[in-house]
Amino acid sequence: MNSRFGHMRGVLFALVLGWLAVGAGPAEAQQGLATFERDGLILHTAEGAELAFDIELAASPQQQSQGLMYRQNLAADAGMLFLYRPAREVSMWMKNTLIPLDMLFIAEDGIVVKIAERTVPLSLTTISSGERVRAVLEINGGMASRLGIRPGDRVVHPAFEEQP
Repeated sequence: MNSRFGHMRGVLFALVLGWLAVGAGPAEAQQGLATFERDGLILHTAEGAELAFDIELAASPQQQSQGLMYRQNLAADAGMLFLYRPAREVSMWMKNTLIPLDMLFIAEDGIVVKIAERTVPLSLTTISSGERVRAVLEINGGMASRLGIRPGDRVVHPAFEEQP
């Protein structure tokens, strides 16, 4: 009886260890992911709208490679600002990104130069800025159209006030 209990206890222990190693779900599987500083930015549209976003900053290589991967949702007024120093041509993809996004490519002076709308979740297709940019703002897919955001609009954030 004692060995039978010991065997069952061993099996239970192995199952618990396996569950901990694999994780009970996506949140548990993501331990060790980068954390992000929060900030705000304002986007001024050509039509005169002033749009406020609550953003997370992706400045380090680890933060930039992770981005919004594994997120199940994103608040309507939220986004992630990827910052690049020096400015460069940027290519991104949607690997492990579960929600569609709009990518706003932003020049050093804060002007939106290109928008990739409604990017496809989990896609490995690269999405390029096509020119040197200082930042990329990712927001919910379809928000750029809904809010009237277009190339030529201006982003106000301290990252665009810094000297290169």
